Amino acid sequence: MRILIVEDDINLNRQLAEALKEAGYVVDTAFDGEEGHFLGDTEPYDAIILDIGLPEMDGITVLEKWRGAGRAVPVLILTARDRWSDKVAGIDAGADDYVAKPFHVEEVLARIRALIRRAAGHASSEIVCGPVRLDTKSSKATVDGKPLKLTSHEYRLLAYLMHHKGEVVSRTELVEHMYDQDFDRDSNTIEVFVGRLRKKMGVDLIETVRGLGYRIQAPTNAN
Repeated sequence: MRILIVEDDINLNRQLAEALKEAGYVVDTAFDGEEGHFLGDTEPYDAIILDIGLPEMDGITVLEKWRGAGRAVPVLILTARDRWSDKVAGIDAGADDYVAKPFHVEEVLARIRALIRRAAGHASSEIVCGPVRLDTKSSKATVDGKPLKLTSHEYRLLAYLMHHKGEVVSRTELVEHMYDQDFDRDSNTIEVFVGRLRKKMGVDLIETVRGLGYRIQAPTNAN
């Protein structure tokens, strides 16, 4: 899953980025409204963390521009604790949730997990596909209750497919959501990671849809 952080406080931006990366996310960062707006308008993110008080272009304007352009990505806004009006303005502009500063990073992580789950149509923090279970809270996966030892890229691949289970996901889409904007992207590596993941899972759940991409779905009569 790929996240954009738009926050002008360098230390807070870095703190959030490090926590999200540790939790298995791919993270891009911006430090002003104009850069944030450009990235959110041109890159495919699974969720965005957006500060309201930004230089160059304020967060409300950024959000209104995204929504006006039809960008439906889940957005979590960061507001000052004593500015209830910012919360109202953010929600009215199209924000999906908010966190007031100062906050615990764990709360932001929990809210981001929830936004991504809801956007994909999942109510629980655990996503199940046949014998495979993905715990989005702990960033761990199991097959028939046994832990899967995955690299960061293998986990990102499995997580994206599980969030979109039953859907055909193209190689390009996987690349866009597994790597940040500065990574030298090569869709051919996806085939390698899929092969490794299939071998480690030991169950035939990931289907290659010729010419289109990949789909993970449970066998008949399974979850």
